Amino acid sequence: MNSVVVGGGLAGSEAAWQLAERGVSVRLFEMRPAKMPPAHITGNLGELVCSNSLGADKTTSPAGILKQEIRLLDSLVMRCADMSRVPAGKALAVDRDLFSTLMTREIANHANIDLIRSEVTEIPDLPAIIAAGPLMSGGIADAVRDAVGEDCLSFFDAAAPIVTAESVDMDRAYMASRYGEGNDYINCPMNRELYEAFLRELVTAERVPLHDVDRSGCDADAKISACPTVAGKFFEGCLPVEVMAERGVDTLRFGPMRPVGLPDPSTGRDPYAVVQLRQDNAEGTLYNIVGFQTNLKWPEQERVFRMIPALERAEFVRKGVMHRNSFVCAPRVLDYHLRPLKNRTAVRDDLHLAGQITGVEGYVESAATGLVAAIHLFGVLKGEEPPKWPRETAIGSLLNYLQTSEADSFQPMNVNIGIFPKIETAAGQGRGKKMGKPERALLYAERSRRALESFLASEARLSARR
Repeated sequence: MNSVVVGGGLAGSEAAWQLAERGVSVRLFEMRPAKMPPAHITGNLGELVCSNSLGADKTTSPAGILKQEIRLLDSLVMRCADMSRVPAGKALAVDRDLFSTLMTREIANHANIDLIRSEVTEIPDLPAIIAAGPLMSGGIADAVRDAVGEDCLSFFDAAAPIVTAESVDMDRAYMASRYGEGNDYINCPMNRELYEAFLRELVTAERVPLHDVDRSGCDADAKISACPTVAGKFFEGCLPVEVMAERGVDTLRFGPMRPVGLPDPSTGRDPYAVVQLRQDNAEGTLYNIVGFQTNLKWPEQERVFRMIPALERAEFVRKGVMHRNSFVCAPRVLDYHLRPLKNRTAVRDDLHLAGQITGVEGYVESAATGLVAAIHLFGVLKGEEPPKWPRETAIGSLLNYLQTSEADSFQPMNVNIGIFPKIETAAGQGRGKKMGKPERALLYAERSRRALESFLASEARLSARR
């Protein structure tokens, strides 16, 4: 059995690995480093662009439930993430260079994978998974658009700056995790006067024009560059910090600068606002500014972010960047198995999409769609009907979201409790006391685990070759 996977990001690498583990020969195409998208800096597979955090890791959160599921399915992304993790409290954060190095090594050394460093501009004739990523080049983007007969939608995403740990003034910062659960973050407190001055500079600082960034993500002659975009049309899950600041004086204090549960040791009280830095590499020499994805021009970033007292002399090793993300309107142009549709009919039984192009948002969600697309394609290659995942699982709930959302207002979605089937008993504990989110998530996690284990036991054909 032969197949093609286009794209060496999280979804494409996961898809190639899952197919290869099942005995399928895979030609994995990745255009980097010969052709570099604007937000990437290496040719490694699985390079993390925005953040080094893969989100919450405990099953007291929906993100943790999804991680539990794909670990059960022997996810390559989770295996490499666990091997390269760095301290981040309840979150799973990784040394991004080590992570992508491990991903590249595992793929390049697999006997069933032929890694080809070349751009793909047309949909392959062989059974294929298109996981070209939200920054896909114009040729393959046009091919996907032509295949489904729909224009791609676009939104803008942003990455946060990274500073060196030694340049942070620890006399004006302190180590702590929220609510005393460890000491994994550098916390930079601000009083009210400084916070309000910071906001004034942040909202008036000079920004990179969106249309310039949009052009940097597309080939000049590509049809995809004509996709409708609106200045200021950002994805709500990854807003630039300056856009959040425009929404009100307290928006940041209830968002990435939330001080609750982070008392300043010098006062014993929560500060008025706090900027958190998260470890970005295994050595602990680099930290990213949590939640500070931005579209400010680079000189403006240094000017404004150095108003944060502990960062007055910070060394910025990576500035924040802005880039275009594209995705299809899944409720209109994807079937349940992630196969593109044209006029409500599958273009091909053996052609699947995976990753953020499908309308999921997040590293682990993207990897999960790569895993799912591979398992679905494997079924097709064996002449069998691809499976339907239990709705009680995070995977099943994400697939259901892509199918049942309102097409006219469709937006990418992270895994969250709202997309799971409701557990009626999760509303309370029988004493009139409302159950907290972690307790509710644990109920969903246990139900998900039981459903997935039962599903896998009854679908032995899905298992990877051992």
